[in-house]
Amino acid sequence: MIILSGGTGTPKLLAGMRKVIPEEEITVIVNTAEDTWVSGNLVCPDIDTVLYLFADTIDTAKWWGIRDDTFTTNDSLKRAGHPEIMRIGDKDRATHILRSDLIRKGRTLTEAIRELARSSGIRASILPMTDHPVATHITTPECEMHFQEYWITHGGSPDVLGVNIHDIDAAAPSDAVLSAIDGDDSVIIGPSNPITSIGPILRMPGMREILREKRVVAISPIIGDAPVSGPAGRLMHACGYEVSSAGVLECYRDLLGDLPDVFIIDRDDIEIGTDGGVEIVRADTMMTSVDKSEALSRRVVDSFRNLPVQIHA
Repeated sequence: MIILSGGTGTPKLLAGMRKVIPEEEITVIVNTAEDTWVSGNLVCPDIDTVLYLFADTIDTAKWWGIRDDTFTTNDSLKRAGHPEIMRIGDKDRATHILRSDLIRKGRTLTEAIRELARSSGIRASILPMTDHPVATHITTPECEMHFQEYWITHGGSPDVLGVNIHDIDAAAPSDAVLSAIDGDDSVIIGPSNPITSIGPILRMPGMREILREKRVVAISPIIGDAPVSGPAGRLMHACGYEVSSAGVLECYRDLLGDLPDVFIIDRDDIEIGTDGGVEIVRADTMMTSVDKSEALSRRVVDSFRNLPVQIHA
C-alpha cells in the first residue's frame, strides 16, 4: 500500500493503518518541500514525524518531535544569541545530525532515511518524495519567505498572496519511489495539506502519468470550511481554491486529471458536487484516538476492494 504523506494528518492515519495491514506492506512517500537547514543540519519535519511514528517515539501531544525530549541545546543557543527557527529537541537533533552527516559523506536523502529507519527497527518503507532539493516559499505582502519561517517564526499570521515550490519542475521522483509505485496498484493520498504537503509530491514531473495506472483514494483534511489543523485554509484560498472538501477535490483534479477514484470526506461534512467521475465516501475523519484512526484506515482499505485497476485517460 502506497501512502502519500505530509506531517500531521496523514501520520495520524498511519497510526491506524499499521494496525490494519502489516507494516512491511506499507510504503510512505513523504513531502520534502518543507525541509530546511538549521544550525548546520538538515531538518525534514514531515519525514521525521513519520519516522518517529513507526519507531513508537512520536510526541502525540504535538505530532512532531520525540516524546519526553529535552531542549537543552536549543535553549543554550538562544541564550548565546543564536535563536533557531524551530524549537528542536536534543534527541530530535541527533536524527538531524546523523542524516546530515550521511549526506555530507555522499549518501542521498533516500539512503540516509533508509539508514535511520533501519537503525530504529522500522519495517515500513519510508521514502522521501525526491532526492532533489525543493523548497516551499510563501509570498506575503512584505516579502517571500520559506514555509518554516511563515509557519514557525510568524505563526502563520501574514496574509498569503501566493505559494511557490522552488525547483519542483527540476525535481524527479527517486528511483526508490518509482520502483515502489510500480510494484503496487493502490495509492492513498493522506489527509494532509493539499497545497504544501501533498501538492509538491503530485507536482513532480511524471507523477500525474504514473498515477493514471493506479487506483487512487484521497482523504479530505477539510471539514466544512476549515482545515482540521494547520494553515491549509489560508493557503488554499491564496491558490484560488474554495476552503472546503470540494476545493480539495478540485485541487487534486487540477493536478491529476480524473483522479482520485474515491474521495473520502467527513460524515458531518457538507454535500459536495462532482462531475460523476469520483465516488464520494463518508467516514469519521476526526482521528482523535488510535481506535478512530484504525476505523478510518479500515474504511480506506475497504474502498479499494471493488475498485478495478484501470488506465485513466
